[in-house]
Amino acid sequence: MSENEADAEAETESGVQEGDFVRIDYTVRTTSDDRVVDTTRQDVAEEAGIDDDEYDFSPRIIVVGEGHVFPGVDDALLGSEVGDEGTVTIPAEDGFGEYNQEQVRTVSSSKLDEENRRPGAQVQIDGEQGYVETVIGGRARVDFNHPLAGEELEYEYEVVDVVDDDEEKAAGLLGMYLQMEPELRIETETVEEEVTVEDDDGEETTETEEVEQRTLYIEASQQMQMNQQWMFQKQQVAQDLMDRLELDRVVVEEVFDGSAGGMMGGMGGMMGGMGGAEAIEEEIEDIEADLEDADVDAEEIVDELEDDE
Repeated sequence: MSENEADAEAETESGVQEGDFVRIDYTVRTTSDDRVVDTTRQDVAEEAGIDDDEYDFSPRIIVVGEGHVFPGVDDALLGSEVGDEGTVTIPAEDGFGEYNQEQVRTVSSSKLDEENRRPGAQVQIDGEQGYVETVIGGRARVDFNHPLAGEELEYEYEVVDVVDDDEEKAAGLLGMYLQMEPELRIETETVEEEVTVEDDDGEETTETEEVEQRTLYIEASQQMQMNQQWMFQKQQVAQDLMDRLELDRVVVEEVFDGSAGGMMGGMGGMMGGMGGAEAIEEEIEDIEADLEDADVDAEEIVDELEDDE
């Protein structure tokens, strides 16, 4: 290996490497009209007229080389250092694909909800998501291409931090999967485990020994439990967390807090359908009245029980 090649390899091996957890700020624009389509920076969003009070404008954690960003960005991040900035041009084929005219199809307007029978409406038909172009009579023209299909993109980024803390890594991974970061913690616990040992004579016996286990505890709020990604991919998400963070297990803890009032309200509505609280009180009063009116002699009942014995 030549000296230049050795220097190049050493330079590549320093800084961010494949598999590293990195926190980045980024802004993605279309090169055709400089339109901001995604950003982690609130000042950029405000300047672009993007108003989303529920969006968390803050740097995102990604795993380099795992397809969490466009391929060209993954390549640019390798060897980078904290504070490095760059801009990568993403061709359409590496972004959201080339525009395919065959993905624009005519469907019966009966497949659209009445409020969506208008140009620009976002619809889902037979599992495909698209946008209505025109509606004429009983037919609708729907574009099933991604809204950014055919667009060349400009990806501007800054390496904010390299993440070493495992709890931050777990939060970042869950953020990518669920678009939310639940409360979590990692605990190392000592547990007893049965192991098989072999003595000098080759006989196997079972012994109990203490081993350390790393457990990730995730507080599953009601919002998380209703998250579709979590409902359908929880096993995959948990396995990914265990593999990447060298965990022995993942424990999901259900959490009920003040927001559960909504649930109780829903249950109250169900009970209201069966007569409501007033009806229940009336039923209780009727039962009490029936008991008072009943011709029951307690002493007589006791005597009868004693006679039976």
